[in-house]
Amino acid sequence: EVQLVESGGGLVQPGGSLRLSCTASEFTLGTADMMWVRQAPGKGLEWVSGLGDGGRTPIYADSIKGRFTISRDNAKNTVYLQMDKLKPEDTGVYYCKVTNGSSWWRGQGTQVTVSS
Repeated sequence: EVQLVESGGGLVQPGGSLRLSCTASEFTLGTADMMWVRQAPGKGLEWVSGLGDGGRTPIYADSIKGRFTISRDNAKNTVYLQMDKLKPEDTGVYYCKVTNGSSWWRGQGTQVTVSS
C-alpha cells in the first residue's frame, strides 16, 4: 500500500522559513509527477507546486513563486518544499500528492501556521 508522510510543519513568524518533507513508501518518487497542495482554514484545496514531466520540471503557483522551492532526493525517496518569506496567508494544512499515471495518493498533511 502506498503511503505518503508529510512532516516539517509548525508555527513560524511572518518572513520566516520552513522546509516540508514528503516521504513515500511502496512508491518510487523519482520519476513520478507529484504536487504539493494546501488547505487554508475554511477554504478548499489550493495547488501550490508540482514536479511534472516525469518528476523533472518544477512548477509553481503565482501566489508562492519566488518564495517556495520544490526539490527531490531520490536516495531518500523524499520530496521537499522549501518555504521562505512566509506570509500569514500561507497558513494551512499542506499535503503532498503523487501519481503513477492512473491513480493519485495523498498524505495526511502537515500544519503550517504563519503568525506573529
